[in-house]
Amino acid sequence: MLRTSLVALLATQIGLSGCATPQRLPAVPAAEMTDTSKVFGETRFLVSRESGTFRAEALSSLAKERSWLASQGAKAEQGLPPASLLAVSGGGDNGAYGAGFLKGWTATGSRPEFKVVTGISTGALIAPFAFLGPRYDYVLERVYTGTGPKDIFKKRGLGGAIFGDAVADTRPLARVIDSYVTPELLEEIAGEYAKGRLLLVGTTNLDSLEPVIWNMTAIAAWRDPYAVALFRKVLLASASIPGAFPPVMIDVDVDGHRYQEMHVDGGTIAQVFAYPPSLSLTSAPDRKRFLYIIRNAPLDADWESVNRRTISIAARAIASLTRTQGIGDLYRIYSAASRDHVDFNLTFIPATFDAPHLEQFDTAYMRALFRAGFTAAQAPAPWRKRPPGFSDSGETGDGH
Repeated sequence: MLRTSLVALLATQIGLSGCATPQRLPAVPAAEMTDTSKVFGETRFLVSRESGTFRAEALSSLAKERSWLASQGAKAEQGLPPASLLAVSGGGDNGAYGAGFLKGWTATGSRPEFKVVTGISTGALIAPFAFLGPRYDYVLERVYTGTGPKDIFKKRGLGGAIFGDAVADTRPLARVIDSYVTPELLEEIAGEYAKGRLLLVGTTNLDSLEPVIWNMTAIAAWRDPYAVALFRKVLLASASIPGAFPPVMIDVDVDGHRYQEMHVDGGTIAQVFAYPPSLSLTSAPDRKRFLYIIRNAPLDADWESVNRRTISIAARAIASLTRTQGIGDLYRIYSAASRDHVDFNLTFIPATFDAPHLEQFDTAYMRALFRAGFTAAQAPAPWRKRPPGFSDSGETGDGH
């Protein structure tokens, strides 16, 4: 994972070049955090301060969907069709697995249109194209099989790491995002929002140490010249691992006072999310719901003889924290899904995958992983029905 490479990157930088310490506007005071809703409105949700706003958006999306179905000739007595939710996790260049899985799923002819798509970190970069459907599979394949390190980041000297805000510069990744996130793309996403569909991306507000869920569909429908820039910033922020990549600063004006929020990788707090546990899906009790989770990481224990060196020990510990955090996320999601009678489906990188991983965003590695994901999606039973660790975790199903 990219997170585990941070220590190695710090250790290998050898050019000590002076640089100015980055400056920023003041952070939003804690007492005024909820006032940012005056700026962002329904375009984001502060999960730890949830006061019904997410539930209100869920009910609004349901009303939009009913209206859309009625406009297409559906009768109210027919009820609502099944709803499919897709959650795509973080994982750095392991996102190639999710990209390949989605294309393989398309090839089976059974991939549904998702009512909701969520993404964190590399999953945030995948999410908009998964949301818009199979016609964008080519983008995912192009990015995850034709990209190398130079397309994602540029290493800074040791001076930049010590006196700056990160080990690497992510302007190359920002250019990739800009090339695909266009006003035309936002128009398409906004059109789906009008039908009651939702695209959600998670970041971490590093000032307040809390998760933020951005309603990317609402941003797309935001009739403001800033919408495209904000959409791009959120995607970059969600993939910006603290220390390795620079944080993304988002300007906020609260009651005439100018502030900046520091946003970083959503994976700092959660590796994957579906919906806040406080939201109970009871507004349409007779509706069938399916939740599909693509975990862009292996979940099996990965044995390794660790060198007795500070760098090796620290990197191994970070990898362990990320793995166990991801499993904990799956447990929380599974608990909420069971409570709400949502059909739970999980896929992750199989333990049998062992392609060499020579560096972060190694093109050969990502191509092999993309093929592995493509193949996994076409297996007779591609989904696990429970997170690892349950007594019947070997049970699989087709998710339908």
